[in-house]
Formats: sequence, C-alpha cells, structure tokens
Amino acid sequence: MASGLEDTLDFQPRFDGHGLIPAIVTDARDGTVLMFAFMNAEALRLSQETGLAHFWSRSRQSLWKKGETSGETLRVVEMLTDCDQDVLQVKVEMQGRGRACHTGRRSCFYRRVDGGKLSMI
Repeated sequence: MASGLEDTLDFQPRFDGHGLIPAIVTDARDGTVLMFAFMNAEALRLSQETGLAHFWSRSRQSLWKKGETSGETLRVVEMLTDCDQDVLQVKVEMQGRGRACHTGRRSCFYRRVDGGKLSMI
C-alpha cells in the first residue's frame, strides 16, 4: 500500500549520497530512450527554469547544458518521477539535427547485447 512519497503531490526529489538523481531522457514524440545522465539540484533547477536539459558530468565534475557546444539541445517537454522520487524521466524535443548522442547518433542506445558481443541496431 502506498504512503508518504508515493501519495504526495509535492515534488521532493531524492538525490543519492553524491547529490545526484538519475535522468532517463526520452523523445517526447515516440518514447525512444535517447540517453541516460545524472542531474544535481542545480541541473534540475536550470532544466525547469530554462526549459533546456542540463546535467551533471561525473567525469568532469561539472554542470553542462546538453548541446552547448554541438547545438543539439534538448527542450524539456515534460518531467516524470517514479514512485520513490529517486529517478526522473525527462521527455524532450530534440533540437538541432536531432542527435542526442555525442557520437552523432540519434540515441546513445544504438547497440544490442548479443551474449558477449555487440551488434548494431
């Protein structure tokens, strides 16, 4: 039975011990998973305030706006959170050429795992 966070209509994002929350980014039109990243409180705030997706880079230890250098920005259409408010789904409209992955592909998920090998999809 649901209670607490599961019932509230107050947004209370639960950041992990590093101050991060996972963000699954999907295409608002067709639901395709485009990328996975993390947000800290500032990235979440900026995404909500500006309408453009911002994230936290764990490797660079810095805030980044998606598409800042490539022009491949992501306009936030809708944000959903799960029952525990510890994961976000960010539905976006891709801008630029429609490439969310730094490799130039539409999605970061372009390979299938086949046993111990990968194949292109």
